Amino acid sequence: MGARASRRDFLRADFLRNEIMRPYGAGPPAEFDRLCDGCEACIPACPENVIRRGHDGKALIDFSNGECSFCEDCIKACPTGALSEAGRERWNWVARVSNQCLSVRGVTCRACEDFCEARAIRFRLETGGRSRPLIDLESCTGCGACAGACPETAIDFARNTEQQGELTA
Repeated sequence: MGARASRRDFLRADFLRNEIMRPYGAGPPAEFDRLCDGCEACIPACPENVIRRGHDGKALIDFSNGECSFCEDCIKACPTGALSEAGRERWNWVARVSNQCLSVRGVTCRACEDFCEARAIRFRLETGGRSRPLIDLESCTGCGACAGACPETAIDFARNTEQQGELTA
């Protein structure tokens, strides 16, 4: 049985959103929802400050403050098992760049590429002074360093369903 959208979610159009990005170590959505009691122990445990309380009262990832270093402090702090070592295998998030990207719109910017330690982002030059960001799906760790660096918040994350290849804006 899937989660039902509340009236609040409906008014925010949150029912249209894909899977919520939960902290590193989260199990499948139904399992996480069952196990997470909203205690917030993972939030202060995160040295990078990328975990916050979501509208549903459960932990989610917010890369506006930084990136995930995969230190596992949140897993160690979780008393309910909603975050566990077994859940690490489910972390297959990759960055996606929208057309709001400055480079796509013809403004020189490479902030995401500069902050990507995995070197998963590169740019393909196009006519008209534009550059299209390409995400190497094999290299992207989903750490969020690129998202925090983006001045246009043009980067979000999705589950990697491909085995290899690239995502483009």
